Amino acid sequence: MKKLIWTAAGVFALAAVWMMQASTDGIKDVITGSGVWVDAANLKAGSFRHITVNDLPSPTKGTPNFARPVPRPEGALPVAPAGFTVSLYAHDGLQAPRQIRRAPNGDFFVAETNGGQIKVIRDNNGKPEISIFATGLQRPFGVNFYPADNPQWIYVGNTGSVVRFAYKAGDTKASGAPETLISDLPPNGNHFTRDVVFSKDGKRMFVSVGSADNVSDTPQSQEHRADILEYTPEGKFVQIYASGIRNPVGLGVNPVTGEIWCSVNERDDLGDNLVPDYITSVKEHGFYGWPWFYIGKHEDARAKLAHPADKTIDSVIVPDVLLQAHNASLGLTFYDGTQFPKEYAGDLFAGEHGSWNRAHISGHEVVRVPLNKGKSNGIYEDFLTGFVTPDGQPWGRPVGVVTGKDGSLYVTDDGVASIWKVTYTGGK
Repeated sequence: MKKLIWTAAGVFALAAVWMMQASTDGIKDVITGSGVWVDAANLKAGSFRHITVNDLPSPTKGTPNFARPVPRPEGALPVAPAGFTVSLYAHDGLQAPRQIRRAPNGDFFVAETNGGQIKVIRDNNGKPEISIFATGLQRPFGVNFYPADNPQWIYVGNTGSVVRFAYKAGDTKASGAPETLISDLPPNGNHFTRDVVFSKDGKRMFVSVGSADNVSDTPQSQEHRADILEYTPEGKFVQIYASGIRNPVGLGVNPVTGEIWCSVNERDDLGDNLVPDYITSVKEHGFYGWPWFYIGKHEDARAKLAHPADKTIDSVIVPDVLLQAHNASLGLTFYDGTQFPKEYAGDLFAGEHGSWNRAHISGHEVVRVPLNKGKSNGIYEDFLTGFVTPDGQPWGRPVGVVTGKDGSLYVTDDGVASIWKVTYTGGK
C-alpha cells in the first residue's frame, strides 16, 4: 500500500511542476523542481529533466535496496521516444557485456569485465558475428584505438593496469600477447573499472580511477583514486588531470570542443535523492569535491581525511549535468552518426546502470544530454526506458553506448547479457 501511495504522490508532484519552457535548443517541456526525482518504474521515454543545485534535499540516511535483476519478461523491450525503434541486436555468445567502442572499420569491441575478455562483433547485414579477441585479462573495462584514424593498437584498461595489443584493421583476434604500459594503477576496491580515452590530437591519454570506497578515512588506499589521470600514449605518467571525482566510470572526448567528459557515480548513504550522479566536462586541474564536499558548496561531515589546503569548499566545480541520485551512470558516447534527426548530432548518450541505495530504484535507462556547440545547459532526456517491470522489478541494466556505422545507437546490457539497437524510423 505504501508503494502505491508514494507512486500516486509522485505522479501528482510531477504534474504540478511540469512547465512549458522555450530554450535555444528547441526543448519545450522540461521537468523541474520537486518533480525531477523519479523512480525507475515511472520513467517515460522522451521526458526532459533539469536538476539544479537548488533542488538538492538535506542529508538523511540511505536505504539499502539490492534489487537483483529478474528474468526479462517475454516480449519486453526497452522503450525509446516516438520515431525510434528498439530491437535486440545480440544475445547469444555474450557474457555480461560492459564497455563498447567502434573501430574505424565498423567492428564493435566489447569488454566482458567478469569474464576477463574482449570480444569483437562484426555486423553481417544486420546480424552480429561474435569473436573472442583476447582473454586472460584482469577485470577489463576500457577499450580504445590508437591512433584514432588508422589504429595500430588496441588499448585495454584492466583494473590495475593499461595494456595494448598490436592491431590492424579487420583483426578479430589478437596477434600476440599484450604489452603492459601502466602497471601501477590502484586495483579493485568498490570501484574497479578503468576507462581509457585519447585527446583529439592523440598526444594525451586519460585513465579514470574511482575511489576505493564511499567516504574514506584511509589516505593510503586513495592515492591516485577518485581521479582522472593523464599519461602519454606510451604510458608515462604526466599528472592528475582532475580530482575529487568519486567514480568517473565512463570517459569521452567531445568532438566539438575537445574537452574530456566523464560519467560519475557519486556517494551513497545520504538519502534517496542525494547525492546526484552526474555527467560533466572536466576542467584540467579541476576539483569536484570528493570526499569533503559535493555538488558545489555542500560539505560531507563524514569525511575524515586530512584536508589539503588547495581543495577548499570554494574551489569545488559544479558538474554540467546533474542526474537522478544513485543512477549509477556508466559508459557515455557522443552521437556521430547521420541516421538520427539533425538535432541529435553531437549529443551525448550515457548508460544508467541502476541503483542499490534507494527505497524505490532509480536508473535503469539511457539518458541523452542535448549539446549546443558542444555545451550543455544542464537538461537531460530519459531517452531509453522500460528496463523495469510495472511493479518496479529491474530486468535490464544498461552500461555502454556507441554509435554504429549505420547510425543506430547500440547499448550493452549486462543484466540480460545483450546488446540493444536503437534505430530512427520516423520522418525527418
